[in-house]
Amino acid sequence: MTDLAVIGGGIIGLSIAWRCIQRGLSVTVYDEGRDDGAWYAAAGMLAPAGETSFGQEPLAELMLESARRWPGFAADLVAATGHELGYDRTGALDVALTSDDLAGLGRLWTLRADPVPRTPTQLRDLEPALSPRIRGGALIPDDHQVDPRRTVAALRQAVGGVVAGTPTGARTVIAAGVGTAQLTGLPIRPVKGLVLRLRGEPGVLRHVINGYVDGRHVYLVPRADGEIVVGATQDERADSTVTAGDVLELLRSATDLVPELAELELAETVVRHRPSTPDNAPVLGRLPGDVYVAAGHHRNGILLAPITADLIADLVVTGRPDPLLAAFAPGRFA
Repeated sequence: MTDLAVIGGGIIGLSIAWRCIQRGLSVTVYDEGRDDGAWYAAAGMLAPAGETSFGQEPLAELMLESARRWPGFAADLVAATGHELGYDRTGALDVALTSDDLAGLGRLWTLRADPVPRTPTQLRDLEPALSPRIRGGALIPDDHQVDPRRTVAALRQAVGGVVAGTPTGARTVIAAGVGTAQLTGLPIRPVKGLVLRLRGEPGVLRHVINGYVDGRHVYLVPRADGEIVVGATQDERADSTVTAGDVLELLRSATDLVPELAELELAETVVRHRPSTPDNAPVLGRLPGDVYVAAGHHRNGILLAPITADLIADLVVTGRPDPLLAAFAPGRFA
């Protein structure tokens, strides 16, 4: 007999299911098993401080705590499944193309304690493919990355797969991404994002690059097999059209920072929709009855998977909410 039904087979729902199974529950995950969730487009950057802004202290605390849990989460999942997740601790570089971009980066660095400023020459010593035009930046040693597609594949194995259908008669966790709005009435909206995947020989880049190019932000995430993920646009739209303008904008920014990328194969363009809330923070907690919700993670679903899974699994098992959940309760939108 199933103790818990989890609606949603993305990284959030699967992580919750896995942690609940580890706590002794019988869990069934309900999902169509398609790759249409936001996780499929995600680059997998684990950069907690880089995704916060003034006035978001509870979210910043949640992201930092989740980043601290990622090494253990990854190690547990590899041990349970034998899957390699592409978890990489090389670090990231913040890189500015212009003086204005560098000034903007300086303001962002006031929000975090870990940047190590580097001159253009020092940055190119770390990444020789960087353009000689860059004006400066910093090493961010504690920003890591993971491959979301590999991680979801491992989680699917860890939970025994997913099933289609509608759950009945069990406690339920709703972690259905943008579909959570229809199931719960919560204000979760789709935010369109386009991501590109380039393919070349391994070694073009080693670090994740957070680039700032004439006021535009672009990230470059290298994989060990030579793939480089380039992202991402952000539009308040629900369509899935890949526009030439969006591709051009991303490629122009990427090649301004790393000219060699112009020689790589454009292997994939993919649009997915981030589940976002009015304050761009997740909705985590209990709804009326034996129903729980974990959705609305916006740009941070991969980063927040470990802490979300632990908090919701503990809430389901013990009935006692961790104090970290208070700022993300569903009732804040009432």
